[in-house]
Amino acid sequence: MTNLEAHYDHVIIGGGMAADSAARAIRTASPEATIAILSADPHSPVYRPALSKDLWTGEDADPASQELHTAEETGASLFTSTLVTELWPNSHRVGTARGQSIHYGKALLATGSSARHFPGVEDDRVVCLRTVGDYRHLRGLAQDGARMVVVGGGYIGSEVAAALTRTGAQVTLAHAGRHLLEHLFPASITGHLEQTFAEHSVTLVPGFRLMGIDTEDELVLHSGQAESLHADVAVLGLGAVLNTNLAEHGGLDLDSGAVVVDPYLRTSARDVYAAGDIALFDDPLLGLRHVEHVDHAQASGTAAGKNMAGAEEAYDYTPLFFSDLFDDGYEAVGRLDASLEMREVWNQDRTAAVVHYLEDGKVEGVLLWNTWDSVDRAREVIAASQNDQLAPEELDGQITPG
Repeated sequence: MTNLEAHYDHVIIGGGMAADSAARAIRTASPEATIAILSADPHSPVYRPALSKDLWTGEDADPASQELHTAEETGASLFTSTLVTELWPNSHRVGTARGQSIHYGKALLATGSSARHFPGVEDDRVVCLRTVGDYRHLRGLAQDGARMVVVGGGYIGSEVAAALTRTGAQVTLAHAGRHLLEHLFPASITGHLEQTFAEHSVTLVPGFRLMGIDTEDELVLHSGQAESLHADVAVLGLGAVLNTNLAEHGGLDLDSGAVVVDPYLRTSARDVYAAGDIALFDDPLLGLRHVEHVDHAQASGTAAGKNMAGAEEAYDYTPLFFSDLFDDGYEAVGRLDASLEMREVWNQDRTAAVVHYLEDGKVEGVLLWNTWDSVDRAREVIAASQNDQLAPEELDGQITPG
């Protein structure tokens, strides 16, 4: 590893997908610029979705196969295990936990999110899945016959539970709702998913709100309903916390817990940009929002990198997100919220669907269930609906399921 210099043209704080994309965009636009990537993670940037997807379902379980090779391919100087603790926008400097001070021309905050842990519990058998280190640790614990309890029926919890069935472990998925993923999907899909998980020997425990964890010879997880689950390993999918402490202490404007950016992804501080999970941006279709998915991380990182290198290109993108659960998969755009009005369109054999999510008669989101190559059209449907050019009764024929 090269030594950390006192000055760089561009300092990128964070070691995820947004940081990687920004470094590539800067190098393309400004080949002679000096770039430092300061990452608290001890591992090089990887394609993070693989940690809960491909590394469990493919032939290669080594996370090195998902490494992005950011430093080699961009010429940036990558410094892992380097925690940035201070941001001084007025003097264009950042400080590290080791007491180093680095001057920057432009800085990017791409600090992402951290897994939400259960307070007061420190045990190697209680795991979250967010980093390469987490993946390797969980992979080692997922032995044939091990009792694995996944807590949380959201995006990451459902993916992890599905992934663990590949290991021979006994998998239980405990979640707070009445039905799996009911906050996202209509009953037609949640019912199908519950049947699919049961067919793959996943025990579903609805109505489970984690209230405590005993860490004796075996783990005992307690719910608010006096119900207990016994486990060898607990995997917590309790959501994520935005890593905005650096921005907050640096005096940057925050709103709704995220870092406010302008159309060019600039923060309230001169020459400081933000991308990825932490950025509160103006979505061209849906207004102010922050998005915690890889498509946004990559797209906003690229846009921020271009603008740091001198472009003035607005970030006018509506991100997608996606997941695979056994033999089913989906892509989606916008808000998937089951409290909204949901209009479903199914193919003839009911293996694929398009679900429109409406509020006050306008489409806020589109789910493409086992329906592919339709994301751009979904964005067009949202735009037309938001602009009063598409009535709810006209939605059925807009996107063909399948």
